[in-house]
Amino acid sequence: MSSSTSFETLAVEMSPDKGALHLYNTLSRTKEPFVALNAPHVGMYVCGPTVYGPPHLGHARPYVTFDVLSRYLKHLGYQVRYVRNITDVGHLVDDADEGEDKIARRARLEKLEPMELVQRYTIAFHKAMDMLGNQPPSIEPRASGHIPEQIEMIEVLIRKGFAYESNGSVYFDLEAYRAKYPYGDLSGRVVDELVAGAGNERRALAGQSEKRKPEDFALWKNAEPQHIMRWNSPWGMGFPGWHIECSAMGVKYLDAPFDIHGGGMDLLFPHHESEMAQTTACHDCAPCRYWMHNNMVTINGQKMGKSLGNFINLDDLFEGTHPLLSQAYDPMSIRFFILQAQYRSTLDFSDGALAASAKGYKRWIQGLQELIAYTPAPSIAGQESAVNSGSILSAPVFEAKAQAALNDDLNTPILIALGYELLNEFQSVKSGKISVTAADWTDLVGKIKVCMTDILGFNLSEPAQDASLSPALEGAMKLILDLRQQAKDAKNWAQSDLIRNALNEAGIKVMDDKEGSRWSLG
Repeated sequence: MSSSTSFETLAVEMSPDKGALHLYNTLSRTKEPFVALNAPHVGMYVCGPTVYGPPHLGHARPYVTFDVLSRYLKHLGYQVRYVRNITDVGHLVDDADEGEDKIARRARLEKLEPMELVQRYTIAFHKAMDMLGNQPPSIEPRASGHIPEQIEMIEVLIRKGFAYESNGSVYFDLEAYRAKYPYGDLSGRVVDELVAGAGNERRALAGQSEKRKPEDFALWKNAEPQHIMRWNSPWGMGFPGWHIECSAMGVKYLDAPFDIHGGGMDLLFPHHESEMAQTTACHDCAPCRYWMHNNMVTINGQKMGKSLGNFINLDDLFEGTHPLLSQAYDPMSIRFFILQAQYRSTLDFSDGALAASAKGYKRWIQGLQELIAYTPAPSIAGQESAVNSGSILSAPVFEAKAQAALNDDLNTPILIALGYELLNEFQSVKSGKISVTAADWTDLVGKIKVCMTDILGFNLSEPAQDASLSPALEGAMKLILDLRQQAKDAKNWAQSDLIRNALNEAGIKVMDDKEGSRWSLG
């Protein structure tokens, strides 16, 4: 496999060695070589949002992370079926088996029908994902649209002795499951420690619990007459438990087992542990081969989330309207902030950290844009060649380093750092210290675009703007650049130069490349 083609060769042709993609498997607690179960097809399921409020920064991290993974797998030649659900029923407050449905409670507060609320926040979620540069999943099923599949799965679990009905509700029998399969391997919990986190403790102590054991969890809940979100079932009117929906939808669209199941680390227990148990009991196999979890976004060291009241909505970030923020932030600078940390590390938020990242992103993206637009000068006698010197400006060297970073469990910080390394070496080209032929430069630019745009999801053709700039300034600049382009089209070079020089004197830098003109402050 030659260095000039290795980055574009199908991953299915790679042997599972250190040169192949490795992913950290939460179940095994190790990085493992990725080997697709049915290459070149890859099935990936990622737990989607419970749409009872606006999307926040904590939501952005998993979906940016798994967007990059999906992009990279596609780049390696895999045919990816990426399933990301919408939870619109069954997720009760405190992730428990008792209490109100999060969506029903919020709908009552906002005086909306539950599905009206779901539609409002699903649209907001999609808008935010698009602004962050995330590609849509292949399939986006809703829990409420798959009630029959969930009922069918529950019936199988009852028939096989892994679930029982109680007063119109159905619970997973953890004791029966543990008699045949291990439980707790994914989260590292032991059953004796699970009782306190299983919910329903007070009722259990009072002898009123519907459960046989406190650690059993709900598959179907009997609905009170006033409960709006309910469906008919063999056990009466009710609604599904939170965990069963992902098991049912994952198997429906990906079969079992599929390749990758992803989500935030906060879903590890009880959600993913319960998913694994349900699917294993129903289908006699684990749901997936690789479990992947991104770490949390924290604020002052504490997990950011709606339930804790310390979250920052993405719209607040985009508009700078939150009291903790000093400015608005461009969505791409937020994507940059997320990808500057490896997905398994904690990402601690502060306005200062985000501001520094936004400035860094602006320099990074504008530098790469300048590099891409550059036309190398002819080499002169005695000048050192970037290719021969092993510089990162050699396409094969950059390609090898980029591939190594991505293959090492999506080490996006290293790939971003390679961008800075490119820019440092670029100074030597501009100063004439080293030379690169036009053909080699074209090859390098192609590799850069693949990595930074196709895989990381940044747009190298659009100017990086300060999100705090007023719409009026942006509109005015568009008009001015359009007028300058008209002058250039008319070959009125004096007028074109006059506009550019006037803008430069005003502190607005104008840059021309083959894709047009762009501008930046300072």
